[in-house]
Amino acid sequence: MVRMGRRVAIVNQKGGVGKTTVTLGLASAAQAAGHRVVVVDLDPQASSTWVLGIDPATVDLSAAEAVAKGSLGRSIIPSGWGDGVDVLPASPRLQGRDNSGAKDAAVRLRQALEGISGYDAILIDCPPSLGNLTTNGLAAADHALIVVEPAALSLRGITAVADIVDDVWDAYNSDLQLAGVIVNKVPAVSNEADRRYDELVRIVGKRAIWLPAVRQRVAVNEALGSRTPIHALGNRAADVIDAFDRHWAKLRKVIKKSESA
Repeated sequence: MVRMGRRVAIVNQKGGVGKTTVTLGLASAAQAAGHRVVVVDLDPQASSTWVLGIDPATVDLSAAEAVAKGSLGRSIIPSGWGDGVDVLPASPRLQGRDNSGAKDAAVRLRQALEGISGYDAILIDCPPSLGNLTTNGLAAADHALIVVEPAALSLRGITAVADIVDDVWDAYNSDLQLAGVIVNKVPAVSNEADRRYDELVRIVGKRAIWLPAVRQRVAVNEALGSRTPIHALGNRAADVIDAFDRHWAKLRKVIKKSESA
């Protein structure tokens, strides 16, 4: 059976919370489960692209062209992770697309991704901003996942992120659903983190938060630095791997539920 890729935007306006870590963790979990995903890198910093084994400076066709033209061409390519993970890479040219004022600019990525098949999910790594690129990511998505860390600055902007999800739903994409919130970079012991987690519960409600939280581990940075899936680290990243496996399984349930609705 042909699988239509359900599109998931991973968002937060604050940098450093780990949107790329979560995007790639989900991709790694999907690959380990024998599923297929494509990572769409909308961040001009191109971190997902680089970790997936692609040099952004050498990319001829990228997400920038998809956003500019509303078509993909041959821009989706195999990643360096092997079978199961492809990538629509970022390039430095994306920076110029974040301020596009064209009337149809917000829906061009959606136009480009329409009709893609053969993937269990399309994971859209949005930039740390609420500009045109994030709007494109949300306008193209079926589901939005907000990534936060248990820190004051991370939580300050969560209302603005929820607001832009609502705005995009109203203006461009009435199919968009807020799937939930993933808490990332949680230290082993921290009273401050505990307080911020309680604050997050008050803001979004306990049911919106996906469990377990993703722990802060050196192994995560090792995987990113070596440009390998987190699952390749085995027991050294066991609790992080378990978290992403469970989040991928939950995302699959969310996707299947929306497809059967």
